[in-house]
Parts: sequence; structure tokens; C-alpha cells
Amino acid sequence: MAKGRILQVQQSSINVITQDDTDFISLTDIARHKDAGHTDSIIQNWMRNRNTIELLGFWETIYNPNFKPLEFEGFRKQAGLNSFVMTPKRWIETTNAIGIVSKSGRYGGTFAHKDIALEFASWISIEFKLYVIKEFQRLKDDENNRLKLEWNLQRTLAKVNYHIHTDAIKENLIPSEITKQQASFVYANEADLLNVALFGMTAKEWRDKNSDEKGNIRDFATLEQLVVLSNMESINALLIRQGLQQNERLIDLNKVAITQMKSLLKSNAMKKLK
Repeated sequence: MAKGRILQVQQSSINVITQDDTDFISLTDIARHKDAGHTDSIIQNWMRNRNTIELLGFWETIYNPNFKPLEFEGFRKQAGLNSFVMTPKRWIETTNAIGIVSKSGRYGGTFAHKDIALEFASWISIEFKLYVIKEFQRLKDDENNRLKLEWNLQRTLAKVNYHIHTDAIKENLIPSEITKQQASFVYANEADLLNVALFGMTAKEWRDKNSDEKGNIRDFATLEQLVVLSNMESINALLIRQGLQQNERLIDLNKVAITQMKSLLKSNAMKKLK
């Protein structure tokens, strides 16, 4: 399950988790809006209703090929009787249901597919259900907008990298700016090796020169530098597998950095991205 996201509905916080690319809304949090001290009892009372059992069973029949219909029919006949008791755990284990899940931990509680959770919210309060729908839609819109932004960024970076590879054919002679002293120095980690190849200094050297700044050397990198840094990480991993020593990799990575930075600085795609 993915880390939870939170809906804020009428001063109530409602967790939303994702399992197998499907959103589940917390029934426990919805019940807490009605009575924080008796959330389990509220959910169980809702599940005792015949209408609720039919909703759960018909939903599973549509979406769950492993659902047990005979067990569902047994519950359906008993639903509504004074002696009938239903809990999320009993429903899940007996019918092999997938529309309701129980989760422990930080985002624990009883969760249900949004179709089911909204019906539960309606049982709590019609007004509350409408606010839940509104906030859930806002959450999905925000996520969709974020995905579109990431997709556009990836598409633009792909174009940028295309220019890097085509320009590399034209540039045959790339001067190295790494000094002999830098090449002979043993760096404590690969991150600093990349820092020296691209920025000309280690993270500590940058901090010593920028003691008043918050963050690190990469926090202040330009978009072009971040693109090159990402590419260099992959190239460095390849050079390590080829058995090149650290000083050899530093020189090669520095050449890569110079070549790619030249390409990026004159790239129209990068200018549009900014």
C-alpha cells in the first residue's frame, strides 16, 4: 500500500491509501466524524443493514472474480435480524472480499473502495458525503495535474538528451578542466566525485565557501546542471562496472559534463522549459 494522503472535510481528516492502483478511503475516519469514541461500532452497525450487505455483495460480484457468492447469500438472508452481527474482518475472511481492507500501522483502520466509502459517508450524513466527494475530486485533480507536469518534464528532458547525443558527434575535442591535484585526490564518496566533475568542488568545499546559505551544493544547481548530473550518475555506474579507477572516472565524467553543458546551454528545449 502506498503512503496515505489526507482529505480535510469539515474539520475531519480522512486518510486515502492506494492498493494495486485503486484508491481506498478510510471508513474509520468517516465514522470518527460522527463519534470519535465508537468508530468500530458505527461501522459494524452500518454493515448489519440488509442494504449495506447487498451493496457490498453486488460490488464484489462486479469487480471480484474470486468473490464467494454462496457466503454472500447466507449473509444477505440474515442481514437486518437482531441476532445478525457483521464486522469488516468477518466479511473479508468469509467472502474473500476486496472492496474493504483492514490496515495496521500509522495509516491503520478499515478502508473501503471509494464506491463503498461514499455510500458509508452518505449513511453518516448526506451533506458530509457531498463534501467528501468534493475533496476527493480535488485530490485526484491535483494528482492528475502533477502527473501531467512530470510527463511534460520527462518529455522535455528526452528532447534535451537527444540534442546532447547529436551534438556529441560534432564535438570531438573537449578540453579537461580537472587539475592534476583534483585527479590525484581520493574522494570519500561517489557523490563528491560527481560534484567535482560538474561543479569543480566537493560538497564540503561548497559549504565552506557558502556558510551563510541553507542547503547543499545541489540545491543551488541550475536545471541544466541537474540534467547533466542525472546523466553522469548513470555513466559513472557504467564506468564502475568497467573497472575504471576513481581518477580515470573523474576525468571522463568531467569531459562528459563539459560536453553536455555546452549542448544544454544552447538548447532551445531547455530555454522553453525555463
